[in-house]
Amino acid sequence: MRIKSLYQKLFVYFLVVIILPVGSVGFFSYRTSSRELDVQAENQMAQLIGNAAHHTELYLKDYERSILSLLTIRQVMEFIDLPGDREAYDYYSYRKQIREIGADPLFIRNPKLAAIYLISDKGNAVYYFNEVNEQSFGKEDIREQRDYFLENTTPDGRLSILGHSILDDRDNQMLTLVRRIRGYTSPELNSFLAIEMRASDLSALWKGVDLGKYGSMFIIDAKGHYVYHPDRAKVGSLVTGSFSRKLEEAGTNAFFGSDEEGVERMYMARASDYSGWRLVVSMPLEELRKPVANIRATTLVVGLLSLLLAVLLAYRFGKSITKPIQLLKSGMRETEKGNWVPIPLPRHRDEIVELMQRYNTMVKRLSDAVDHVVRVELNNQEIRMERQKAEYQSLQLQINPHFMYNTLETIVCYAAVQDSEEITEIVKALAYMLRYSVQTNVEEITVANELKHVMHYLIVMQHRIGREFEIDVAIKPDYLLHAMVRLSLQPLVENAFQHAFPDGVEDYHFIRIDCGEENGLFWVTVEDNGCGIPPRRLLELREKLNANRLADGATDGTGPGSGIGIMNVHRRIQMVFGDEYGLRIESEEQRGTKMTLVMPAARSSRGGLAEAL
Repeated sequence: MRIKSLYQKLFVYFLVVIILPVGSVGFFSYRTSSRELDVQAENQMAQLIGNAAHHTELYLKDYERSILSLLTIRQVMEFIDLPGDREAYDYYSYRKQIREIGADPLFIRNPKLAAIYLISDKGNAVYYFNEVNEQSFGKEDIREQRDYFLENTTPDGRLSILGHSILDDRDNQMLTLVRRIRGYTSPELNSFLAIEMRASDLSALWKGVDLGKYGSMFIIDAKGHYVYHPDRAKVGSLVTGSFSRKLEEAGTNAFFGSDEEGVERMYMARASDYSGWRLVVSMPLEELRKPVANIRATTLVVGLLSLLLAVLLAYRFGKSITKPIQLLKSGMRETEKGNWVPIPLPRHRDEIVELMQRYNTMVKRLSDAVDHVVRVELNNQEIRMERQKAEYQSLQLQINPHFMYNTLETIVCYAAVQDSEEITEIVKALAYMLRYSVQTNVEEITVANELKHVMHYLIVMQHRIGREFEIDVAIKPDYLLHAMVRLSLQPLVENAFQHAFPDGVEDYHFIRIDCGEENGLFWVTVEDNGCGIPPRRLLELREKLNANRLADGATDGTGPGSGIGIMNVHRRIQMVFGDEYGLRIESEEQRGTKMTLVMPAARSSRGGLAEAL
């Protein structure tokens, strides 16, 4: 629906001017801040999990160094080499020495260790416990433990981290760091050195990590089992297939999913090359996007307040403009009826009131000026009538061309009586040129007509210079029918005779006329090998050509009093064909001048050729 009322337009436009910027700023600010907060939260989680993974690796490497320190003890290596049928004394002696030299100092340095034990390939084993109930194992137990470690460790002796324990009822509560070793005489790595620690102690590493009120962190081993989880019931259990797929697809990027309670959460994981574990950080989306929700609420409140303010301002602003305009409209209606009545002005002053005041002034002046305008119009009509009368009288004062023709015919008759062929030839040429020139100079004519006119002009010039001179016409017969403007070629030839050969015409002098078509243009050139045009004069001529004005009676390159001139030739071509056409001049001192008439191509006149013939 179109809005016709100015008040409605102002009201709507003012609302748009306010709401559009405010809404755009609010929308894009919300979008940008939301995106930036998401990126910031993701970067924060990446930093948190990166630090946690780093500290976890340092923690495990510290325990690996503890294992390596035990391997430097001679008694450990000798115990590995003890035969299966060793003496009981030897067993207890090595057990005591290893405790005093290695196990007890290691428990002191690392009080979080729960157990240390050695299992040899010959069935010998020693166990040391720290703050847990000591247990004893028979040969069958030792064999089962050794078989489990053979199956779950690498044969190259690298450290393996297992969610396994030899202690009763603590299989999912302990982490076992174990590696294959050998004694001095053992050919292969078939013995084991292991330490056990509580998995819950890993949480002490992450006390400085702020995961918010509902954030959490857990560890998954290479086989997809939970190594650590805040919910101890999940430790040792297998991760669900859908979560495992998302974890693999996301890599190091964040991904979204729901937990067992249906809460949407953001997850991010980092894999440890050292332990093969994946550390996963999880935070609820609601907590992460709480700042975004606050921004959205603030934006909506500010937007509604801005809308109410915009409506109020638009109403007041529209009324302040349209009420004075209504008064102006009423006054103009009275003016249309011929009642030159001023409109009343309000008390306040602003631009619209000033406009009303000026309208009153205008009404007063218009009422005084109507009579003056009528008088001026009558006076102008009288002036136009006098001007037309003067032009008519001027035309009457011109020489009657028929009188000139008759006079020339009389001269021809006298020349025939006197037997003077030269006079007869000159007068006949002049008669043709006069008859040709008195026709309208913007009428289209053909190349053949212009060449015939140049031929008669050459007859006169040969008698004037007193010698034979031929113009080189290189025009192909196909172009003789092409349209031109009357009296456009002869002035250029006359210009060459008057200015190109100031010291007279010599045998080596020439004037060449040529034409052709190129790129949709038809061109005719008049070229001479005379003295050329000085650069300054050439620049002046080109400036006059670019001015696109008819030449006055002053000299313009064809001699004083010529009345046609190259400037008028240029302008008449433009009047017939358009301003993009006309005359072009090229010249070089002591080399000659080339003038080119440029006109549209593919135009011909059958009647013009018949007239020329």
